[in-house]
Amino acid sequence: MRKRNKLLAAVMLLSCGFIRAQAPAEIGLISDNDLYTSFKHDRYYTNGIEFYYRWLADTDNGKVAKLIAEVKAGQYMYNPQSVKAEDINVHDRPFAGYLFGEVGTNTFYKSESVLKLNFQVGIVGKESLAEDLQKGLHHIFHYPKVRGWQYQIPTTVGVQIGAFYSKKILAKQFHEKVDLHLQAKGQAGTIFTGVTFGPMMRISFKRLLKPVYESILHGATLSHDKKQGDESREFFFFINPKLNYQVYDATIEGSLFNDDSPVTFPLIPWRFVAETGVMYRKNNWNLSFSFNYQGKELTNNVIQGYYYGRIGIGYLL
Repeated sequence: MRKRNKLLAAVMLLSCGFIRAQAPAEIGLISDNDLYTSFKHDRYYTNGIEFYYRWLADTDNGKVAKLIAEVKAGQYMYNPQSVKAEDINVHDRPFAGYLFGEVGTNTFYKSESVLKLNFQVGIVGKESLAEDLQKGLHHIFHYPKVRGWQYQIPTTVGVQIGAFYSKKILAKQFHEKVDLHLQAKGQAGTIFTGVTFGPMMRISFKRLLKPVYESILHGATLSHDKKQGDESREFFFFINPKLNYQVYDATIEGSLFNDDSPVTFPLIPWRFVAETGVMYRKNNWNLSFSFNYQGKELTNNVIQGYYYGRIGIGYLL
């Protein structure tokens, strides 16, 4: 466990070594939780937290408006339909946790296309600390006692690569207060392998939409012009329906390398997913809230689609 934690820390520290002190930077977090949409449900993808640090990098590519590098650390937590699942027979999804560190680059083109690439290492299992966190939070807030983590997906090392691409479409018809984009995301590795794709629409509440390479939409608010950052405003609604084709998910199917998981299920490969919400920027603050729907992920007689909320808070240093 110590070796894995040291490896995770080494990746983050190594990547931080490339940060140039004078570069404009942003620090922030993204928090996912089903309690943001319902006080009734505490199930499936029940909690996620990511901490990130982004900084503006140099580029001599004439087609690129902005290059942003990023390091990230996070944890995802998964439960069956009830946290009081001491009986293995009531599990409609495995207990699982995933702890990870990530490095990546975000390239924003003058055409308003976006390309993101990332590399991730992590750990599924008790070492993810998801069990400890959930039990601790339930104790602090006097929620029902958590039972069933003894059946969680056991230790599995995560090595992941990922890519995201967005392209603006119908730019002549939609460009002032409404715009449209086609987006695709892919990931492959020992924990998750799949692709997700679909359209995305922005609708401004008041001002003209900012170009994607200056917008909060994909994290492009960093600028060498401090005055521009201090005076920036954005407030828009977005909607992003998607199709997801999932090839593999270790938090549901168990490890690729062994059959040690006490609870596993076959995947439903095709799922409908969607995200809709608002994003707001004022001066150095980047804020967002979204409502997320995830279609049925696996095969059994109980599982359902589910909802969760996402809160994002970023600050330009």
